[in-house]
Amino acid sequence: MLLAAALLLDAVFGEPRWLWSRLPHPAVLAGRIIDLADRRFNRGGGRRAKGAAVVAVLVVGAAALGLGIRQLPLAPLWQVLIAAILLAQRSLCDHVANVAAALRLSTGEGRRAVARIVGRDTSALDDPAIARAAIESAAENLSDGVIAPAFWFLVAGLPGILVYKLINTADSMIGHRTARHEAFGWAAARLDDLLNLIPARLTALLLWLARPVAGAWTVIRRDAPLHRSPNAGWPEAAMAVALDVALSGPRSYGGRMRDFPHVHPEGARDPGPETIDRAVSLLWRAWALMLGLVLLLALATRLC
Repeated sequence: MLLAAALLLDAVFGEPRWLWSRLPHPAVLAGRIIDLADRRFNRGGGRRAKGAAVVAVLVVGAAALGLGIRQLPLAPLWQVLIAAILLAQRSLCDHVANVAAALRLSTGEGRRAVARIVGRDTSALDDPAIARAAIESAAENLSDGVIAPAFWFLVAGLPGILVYKLINTADSMIGHRTARHEAFGWAAARLDDLLNLIPARLTALLLWLARPVAGAWTVIRRDAPLHRSPNAGWPEAAMAVALDVALSGPRSYGGRMRDFPHVHPEGARDPGPETIDRAVSLLWRAWALMLGLVLLLALATRLC
């Protein structure tokens, strides 16, 4: 029931600008801690071991913080508020919908809007590529920003969601295969892969149930492993099949074109703002299914 309340609170209020313009968001604080560790320890020899030690400290610290908060007066209230802050359904839908609105104005506006939610080069994207980028981000962030943190809250309460969000943030900052971070960020990347193993597939299942298509699961299972990530391919493949669009494919990172295969290559290659709108609608349907599942689990637990 705490998670159900947090899901609803996040869906209604999202990320209040008036609050986070005055206080640092927990994700910002986590980023500062990880950046400090990166600058302090990512040097010299034994970088993989140092990175693993940093990850271990982050896990223990986040779990201890969660356990400590659960001992405070009014602990259920603090747990709901913190979980709602760490969920991102409303902000995800708003950001993706903003890309559709911007793309309707002009290609340049669409590029600027999508650059806020993706890491690829956006300066040369045409309209269909902008739409694909927004839809891919929607699918991946539904898993990373909503379903996975909700799952780990169900599994391990506040310590679970805090550990997940901290490791997910670490992976986004240092879990890259670059000369600087391949060794130091190895443990963060591998632990993030492990923590997302079940949630990514659960996200794909929810998207499939939200808009069932004949033979869809066969295509999802076929195409999910084509993705460069062991987990992100599942929600992306499910989104692609549900919308009947081809996603992923070649794109540029840091000025270098990468020849990634398409997910659901049989789908349309020219998505537009209306396809982004359908993706946002699908995000809300999957969220509603997740909320329903959480309420059913709460009821079953109470009856038992």
